[in-house]
Amino acid sequence: MTANPFLGVTLHAAGGLAAGSFYIPFKRVRYWAWESYWLVGGFSSWIIMPWLVSWLTVPDLLDVLGETPAKTLWLSYAFGVLWGIGGLTFGLSMRYLGMSLGYAVALGFCAAFGTVLVPIHDGVFLQMIQSPSGWTTLAGVAVCLGGIGICGTAGARKERELPAETKTAAIAEFSFVKGVWVAVFAGVMSACMAFGIAAGKPIAGLAEAHGTHALWRNSPVFIIIFAGGFTTNVIWCLVLNVRNGTARDYVNVAGAPILSNYLFSVLAGITWYLQFMFYGMGTTRMGKYDFSSWTIHMAFIIVFSNVWALLFREWRGASRWTVRLVFSGIVLLILSTVIVGIGTYLASAKP
Repeated sequence: MTANPFLGVTLHAAGGLAAGSFYIPFKRVRYWAWESYWLVGGFSSWIIMPWLVSWLTVPDLLDVLGETPAKTLWLSYAFGVLWGIGGLTFGLSMRYLGMSLGYAVALGFCAAFGTVLVPIHDGVFLQMIQSPSGWTTLAGVAVCLGGIGICGTAGARKERELPAETKTAAIAEFSFVKGVWVAVFAGVMSACMAFGIAAGKPIAGLAEAHGTHALWRNSPVFIIIFAGGFTTNVIWCLVLNVRNGTARDYVNVAGAPILSNYLFSVLAGITWYLQFMFYGMGTTRMGKYDFSSWTIHMAFIIVFSNVWALLFREWRGASRWTVRLVFSGIVLLILSTVIVGIGTYLASAKP
């Protein structure tokens, strides 16, 4: 397929919008514990949607998976398990650092490790630093990390500027040292998604060989990776269900609108899946440096999550300088996607 980095960036933007928006339906769930609605949403996003989309887009799906080498399946699954652990610990970074700072720090490390380590592992990094396209792409990654850092700084300022009672309510267990360590761990483990996709390239290749359009070749890869992530999450959610006595949420809780709770949880799960559906499509258009997709994905998640935060007035109480700072970070993140797109275009334009 002919590379089209700007279309790839557009698809990543759609994925970032989905990722930054998926939690909104969860806010409509009533009287269910977190572990209950998270598991319902997770089952729809990690099991139902990958299989459904793959059945619709991949001819001979079962043959594709059956012909995949066992090593590829296990590697993709294992990285999915590790990615799932990162997703669980990501919540702890919010607990100790607050939403804004925790989000930026965790995703910052996720973007850095997921983007840089893959080309180093694949032996592409040395080629990159010897070409203008490679330097342009790396410059875009650097600008992205700078934008993430500015958003994190703005988040830290906002937490300091909140009234004392609001701050205590928001981050009662604030611990910068503990939070940073957890965020680093969450970021590194979450970056395993990028490694899982790289490990699953033989699956994508088999899908194309069976007649799958190149735009959808990553669909069956997500079946395996998300199965690993689901394994981690389902174990932990069921442990919490038992520990907290919340297993009854799935069938009956006094006053809980059970039908709408299932509906909004499933809607959140579908929205969450869309981020990686568009991500998988976007990577197919990014050309030689498709690993840069991970940075672009992280950037758009932070952009849209902060836009939602501004629309929902979560920055109320912050100074004008702090709000200007977060806007500056968003602008840098958007600029970084353009620079990365130019870098991948230069690489794909070479004869």
